[in-house]
Amino acid sequence: MKRLTGPAQVIRFFLMVIIHFTATYKSNGQAPAAEPNRLTVIKAKALIDVRNGKLIERAVIYVLNGKIEKVGTNLEIPADATVINLTDKYVMPGLIDAHTHLCHEYQYELEKVPGANIVVETAIVDNANRALIGVRNARDMINSGYTTVRDLGNSGVNADIAIRDAINKNWIPGPRIFASTRALSPIGGQFARMPDDVRRALVPKEYVEISGVEEARRAVKQAIYDGADCIKIIVNNDRMSLNQEELNAIVEEAKKAHLKVAAHATNGDGPSLMAIKAGVHSIEHGYTLSSDVLMMMADQGVYLVPTDRTGVERYQQRIKRALAANVKIAFGSDMYFLDAKRNRGQVTVSTYHSYIAAGMNNVQILQSATMHPGVLIAGDGKVGLLEKGYFADIIAVEKNPLLNIEAIENVVFVMKEGKVIKTAD
Repeated sequence: MKRLTGPAQVIRFFLMVIIHFTATYKSNGQAPAAEPNRLTVIKAKALIDVRNGKLIERAVIYVLNGKIEKVGTNLEIPADATVINLTDKYVMPGLIDAHTHLCHEYQYELEKVPGANIVVETAIVDNANRALIGVRNARDMINSGYTTVRDLGNSGVNADIAIRDAINKNWIPGPRIFASTRALSPIGGQFARMPDDVRRALVPKEYVEISGVEEARRAVKQAIYDGADCIKIIVNNDRMSLNQEELNAIVEEAKKAHLKVAAHATNGDGPSLMAIKAGVHSIEHGYTLSSDVLMMMADQGVYLVPTDRTGVERYQQRIKRALAANVKIAFGSDMYFLDAKRNRGQVTVSTYHSYIAAGMNNVQILQSATMHPGVLIAGDGKVGLLEKGYFADIIAVEKNPLLNIEAIENVVFVMKEGKVIKTAD
């Protein structure tokens, strides 16, 4: 037997082991591939036109080769088409989470001991098990209606890449993943201060530490080599920050490879301002951004990805300022704690409540969960809307989410790229 010599090989080996189980998973698993050139027609009670915030009643959607061919009302249905009857359901674009960590899982109990979660995840849980955690979370996300996610690090050494590839090969069920590999950060990553020998052993399992322009360029090149779809940077941690020259170099190298850059930035305006000047595509978190910085983001087309929890007034005020400045908001859950009662998908879809508290209306919330992150992550014309030429990522709910936003917490049908993942009862 050939020896497994590297983390990526180990992860792929363990993912192969679960093929048997996922191949026989019927109720919520991956359906068999659609026949090439075979038209599928979806009939729905109504379609949510997210772009315009309108309802299209008695909607009919033509799906061909994984993409939407036509959308209309009471369209003629060809005799040889496969028909999916959702005439008592509302259909809308698949949900998108622009800030996930599928392989990242902390436990609330361990939080009682400072640093315990860090040590357990990086020193005790190996890369193979990190990948299997991600497999479970990917399955739960797709079944909750998330057809696309951007996975922004904290995935061990390239476990996110292995899961993305396994999903793309139809080995396992899951959303379309845009993976960043390890985040680029100041020394220490986002870990609490620790002795240097411990830092050198643990931090590289989650972050690539940057100190200088050449290290910044090399880190981006390493991420590209590892298979990154985007680049994640930690602009600042609790004690230090990347400087403007390092940020400029990172963005410059990423753009050479046509990769977008997501910037974790907190602690006031300073870190976000540097990231925006460098040319990043999104600010993650940005909890207390001022109106001036938000207006700069709007002018340059930089998205805000709030990762908010309910009940925090400063978060809500920041979203209100962002709306006033016309900043595009892309939903990001940033979920990584294990919930004893709900799976990752169920917890994720519930976090839109923080947007309600910040004054966003139902249309704005739906756009933040579909159209806006679709453009941010994949570019124009691919995901996030139910229009001709887009991937056929379609979900169905029981109630009209334009009137009852809570409807998105109970997704009863999921199609990803023309393939039925979850069927309505």
